[in-house]
Amino acid sequence: MDWIRDHAAETWLIAAVVLGALELASTDLILLMLAGGALIGMVVALTGGPFILQLLAALAVAVGLLAVVRPGMVKRLHAGPELKIGPEALIGKQGLILEPTESAAPGRVKIGGEVWSARPYDEDDRLETGDHVEIVAIRGGIALVVRSQHPVTE
Repeated sequence: MDWIRDHAAETWLIAAVVLGALELASTDLILLMLAGGALIGMVVALTGGPFILQLLAALAVAVGLLAVVRPGMVKRLHAGPELKIGPEALIGKQGLILEPTESAAPGRVKIGGEVWSARPYDEDDRLETGDHVEIVAIRGGIALVVRSQHPVTE
């Protein structure tokens, strides 16, 4: 025990390294936050602070990291891009009207190289060949479209 007291900074550093290595196996970010607290304990030991101050500083920083930093990190790590597949992936894409379309008579629209049946989203609208549209919904096999405010050439 005398060695630990005489080499407090080294002991805190060893604890931080061990906790950091164990974090690689757990991947919960809890041990990493404790390692951060141990590093602060080492800093206090290097400045000559008494052991109780080292321990309180290490605990305060570890708890603070667990309460403030870890939740944001976990949220970012678990959040990923939303994967849209099938017809839902077409919503928001631009298209080009190939055949005139109105609510009563669906026409055709080219969306990213594919040809789909299309109807105007607004029942009173009529879209002509060559109109640039945006897909707002897919109902069955029919794309519901609105005129695009910002046409994109395909």
